Amino acid sequence: MKIPMDGHVSPGFEPVRVAFEESFTRRGELGAACTIYHEGTKVVDLWGGYTTERRDRPWAHDTLVLCYSLSKGVSALASALAVSRGLFSYSDRVSTIWPAFGCNGKERITVRQLLSEQAGLCVIDTRLDAKKQMDPRALGAILAAQTPSWPPGEWAGNHADTIGWLHSELISHTDARSRTLGRYFREEIAQPLGLDFYFGLPEEAFPRMARIKGWPILALWLHLDTLPFRLVLDMMLPWTLTFKTFGNPLVFNPADLDVPAYWRGENGGAGGIGDARSLARLYSEFATGGGTLGISDEVLTALRADAAMPARGWMDQVFQSKLHYSLGLEKPSDEFPFGSGPGSFGTFAMGGSMAFADPDRRVGYAYTTNKLGFYKWNDPREMAVRDAFYRVIE
Repeated sequence: MKIPMDGHVSPGFEPVRVAFEESFTRRGELGAACTIYHEGTKVVDLWGGYTTERRDRPWAHDTLVLCYSLSKGVSALASALAVSRGLFSYSDRVSTIWPAFGCNGKERITVRQLLSEQAGLCVIDTRLDAKKQMDPRALGAILAAQTPSWPPGEWAGNHADTIGWLHSELISHTDARSRTLGRYFREEIAQPLGLDFYFGLPEEAFPRMARIKGWPILALWLHLDTLPFRLVLDMMLPWTLTFKTFGNPLVFNPADLDVPAYWRGENGGAGGIGDARSLARLYSEFATGGGTLGISDEVLTALRADAAMPARGWMDQVFQSKLHYSLGLEKPSDEFPFGSGPGSFGTFAMGGSMAFADPDRRVGYAYTTNKLGFYKWNDPREMAVRDAFYRVIE
């Protein structure tokens, strides 16, 4: 059956189209989109496949998809804008911005530590229900009272959901209008850049959603060739930090989050919804100097800088991998290389999506998919497209 495919590439970038098409014909892709900006110009804008597992609706130019952890990078860039505008600084103590936060061992945590996922706030002990998940103010109060899972600064660990709510609290406590992340991002970033990306999807956009093809959690045991045994084991054991991080609320299939109740929520860690075109445009803004939004040189330098190693080493206490976190973003490392050098920054997402800025080559890149794969990161469907692009520009 012929797979629907559309979009364009600039002259010279035809190998990227070939790699994108082969992700469907050779690597089992269901539905996906990829957009790449180079030197401020959109040189790749492709979409293809289907928005449902039934393959009854082709992926369209304006299809939206749940982006899981790509949301983290967008939240981080919203905070970067707030820092550029003087709302707070990365060196501030969080408790001076958000007084209720300064308890239970969190009194001396800086914004830099918090956003670099060193604060030990990956776990929420209070059981979350659907109502609490929809209320960023309630979540802020819960996080303010939370006790860290390790002494802040000693380790880092993926703050799967909580990082977005922490960004929101920093912004809302310093913004003159007390806007939470969703509204601040929409008014200060999405509207000026013309982005089709949301923290809290408006109901009129629901018909444009691609639906996620996920997998039951026990299926992870069938993919130990691409997933680390320790990570899979810890996701099954209720007393581990990994289980506690991803198990509140308990989800047996990541696709269970792909429902209207979750779409409406303002989850800056894993609930952002949008398209690859918007993600690439946003990262291109930061890769080419931030002129439209007015990002300061100081902030751009901070985003490009190497991640600061936690006191006890690089081992992520949630993923059990040596990931490098900095200011809400991931940085290239031996285990997770991307971009053309250490100045790159971005995020991967569970299942195969990826988005980042490469300031050295002035690149904004995004690949989104609705079929969740079984790789920690560098999924072959996405990575083949990324590699093809870099071979062209090199």
